[in-house]
Amino acid sequence: MPASSALAPRPSVLRLSALVLGTLFAVAPASAAPNASYPLPPASSRHEAQVQQARAFAQKLLKDFQLPGLSVAVAHRGQVLWSEGFGYADLEQGIPVTPLTRFRVGSVSKVLTAAAVARLVEEGSLNLDAPIQKYVPSFPVKPWPITTRQLAGHLAGIRHYLDRDEAIFQEARHFSSLTQAMGLFQDDALLSEPGTAYAYSSYGFNLVGAVVEGAAHEEFLRYMQHAVFEPLGMRHTGADHPHQLIPHRTRFYANGPEGSHQHAAHVDNSYKWPGGGFLSTAEDLVVFGSAHLQPGFLRKETLALLFTSQKLKSGKETGVGLGWRIGVSAQGRRILHHRGAIEGGRAMLMLFPDSQLVVALLGNTYADFGEEQAAQLGEIFISAPR
Repeated sequence: MPASSALAPRPSVLRLSALVLGTLFAVAPASAAPNASYPLPPASSRHEAQVQQARAFAQKLLKDFQLPGLSVAVAHRGQVLWSEGFGYADLEQGIPVTPLTRFRVGSVSKVLTAAAVARLVEEGSLNLDAPIQKYVPSFPVKPWPITTRQLAGHLAGIRHYLDRDEAIFQEARHFSSLTQAMGLFQDDALLSEPGTAYAYSSYGFNLVGAVVEGAAHEEFLRYMQHAVFEPLGMRHTGADHPHQLIPHRTRFYANGPEGSHQHAAHVDNSYKWPGGGFLSTAEDLVVFGSAHLQPGFLRKETLALLFTSQKLKSGKETGVGLGWRIGVSAQGRRILHHRGAIEGGRAMLMLFPDSQLVVALLGNTYADFGEEQAAQLGEIFISAPR
């Protein structure tokens, strides 16, 4: 990904490569060596105890969930405290995960897209409550109007995936535009009158991406690059183009019998860039999350818009704002979060706004870790004495 020359390097207290440093170069093949491609500053004694505990937690996750590879990052008040890889990005070549390894983030893509929506709202280019045909005139008119606010809160009645979609996914068909990909669902009936029921929909977020294009008068991925990724210094985040050579992209795996692994099925995620098609690193994600804890990248009122639960017409809160899920951890802490589950990948991004902490977990196979594990990891750093 192109980097902005105006961006200064992000501060970091501890960034480690995939395996324990004392053994990495002794056991890994030459192709696994980082070749000075990533800074490895000395460990900070201030966070050493938490990092050691968190490292043991991550290693247990790797084993418990049979993950080929795992990447973890934690940031506090905008500073990366810890970023480390575990296991392998390529099992056949013995290439370990490092903080540079790019994973599929699945539906965490939705909160990335929500940031683009927020930028357009701030620019005055997007009215969240206007009918979407204002921005996507090709989308068929339904019995009721649909708004971007409803789409971003999964209240628009757009369907999610069905069994009949599976054949299309298995074909790994490439879609040249979001408008072309909308053909998968745009002629289907709505599940309900918009605003009356919550129904999670990745297709609905594909339509959000089309709204971004229409409001920005620019192709979706280009707008994401210069309006979201570059301003935040997210140099390792972008679309998972299957035929492009993308540095540090992990291989993708599926769990086989008796703890074995096999290659995940080939997929082309061009049908869902806005809702599930991005690659990223754990460190990029905690930087992204940190930018949502204080005004700066976005205004105070815009952050409130993202993180205020929408309501059904009945008045019931949904626990979802614009893309983001809003809740309370098992430890009783307020959290803002999203997870991703995708062929060859699992992702979790969690913000603890009251503690100004952000946690990201990324794996290169489909696994069941999620909110519980992210909250436990965050607790290691939150509950530690300052």
